[in-house]
Amino acid sequence: MRGDGTPGGALGEGDGGSDLIDVDELPDGLVAADHRGVVLMVNRVAERLTGVGREAAVGRLIGDVLPFRDPDGRDWWKWLDPQGGLISRSRQPERPLHLPGRQELLVAARFVRAPARGGPVTRVVITLRDASARARVERSRADLVSTVAHELRSPLTSVKGFTATLLAKWERFTDAQKLVMLETVNADADRVTRLITELLDVSRIESGRVEIHRQVVDIPARARRIVAGRVAAGEPADRFALEVLGDLPEIWADQDKIDQILANLVENGVRHGRGTVTIVVEPVEWGVAVAVRDQGEGVAPELVDRVFRQFWRGHGRRRGGTGLGLFIVKGLVEAHGGSITVQRAPGGGAEFRFSLPTGTPDFA
Repeated sequence: MRGDGTPGGALGEGDGGSDLIDVDELPDGLVAADHRGVVLMVNRVAERLTGVGREAAVGRLIGDVLPFRDPDGRDWWKWLDPQGGLISRSRQPERPLHLPGRQELLVAARFVRAPARGGPVTRVVITLRDASARARVERSRADLVSTVAHELRSPLTSVKGFTATLLAKWERFTDAQKLVMLETVNADADRVTRLITELLDVSRIESGRVEIHRQVVDIPARARRIVAGRVAAGEPADRFALEVLGDLPEIWADQDKIDQILANLVENGVRHGRGTVTIVVEPVEWGVAVAVRDQGEGVAPELVDRVFRQFWRGHGRRRGGTGLGLFIVKGLVEAHGGSITVQRAPGGGAEFRFSLPTGTPDFA
């Protein structure tokens, strides 16, 4: 669609600019109108959001074909009044509007003037976004705040309680009692630290700022280290098994993040599964695949698409943790150029399987 409303064109910087933008490739809806309100252009996303085709809109008054109303029922275009107001006006901030019989949209407007400073409005460029997308983001943020508040409350209450008690009544307790209290405070401080680390990981993943520092990583050795740590913490050794199938290629990856991926998947198997948690490492055509299997109830087929979302804990599963672990695992695997899936394990239970390419060193 061209800026003048004819189909098949693009928008550029200025007149005849070489940097052309196909408006149908933009992620938001875009509508352009002249100073009178005659529609000049409608892109594909705007068609979808409004339900009004470009053929029906171009050349007609925007108030007739796109009669936006605010929450109080007022005519938005008349209220916008492009020809009125201060000559310094350059835009109208985004606000929720709706069309008759349609869902709510977030609508903003920019005024194009000639000359640019103080001249009359020659064109109005309107952007449209689906309000439900913002609502989902806001719900996600609210869930995150609620989860963080819930997860922080318990350890911080414990830390505050024990430290206040020790400070007020230090002489009344034996050394053994003091040791128990301090160990509890230390464990709860570790819990808070893990939560903060998870939140930072989520932020980096969502913003695409995960940094991968590659080195040669011995994945079976890292898996043995994760298992040894759990056994040292009190888990029975026969709860875990490691299988290495075939000769593995040299893998260049971020060792700390591989440890984090394995630790999260093993923790998930221990927390939600039963029986033995088995780690299987094998070569694949373009790298290595790692499967972590448990012998629990598995993941119902209708829940597979939700497993890697934030805050997922599953129906009927024992609660615990923030529900961010598998989201972080997926983000770290994909940051390595790999992929991860969940399916039913051969012996029942769940199998989380991720694949990593061989990779190259950072300096290559």
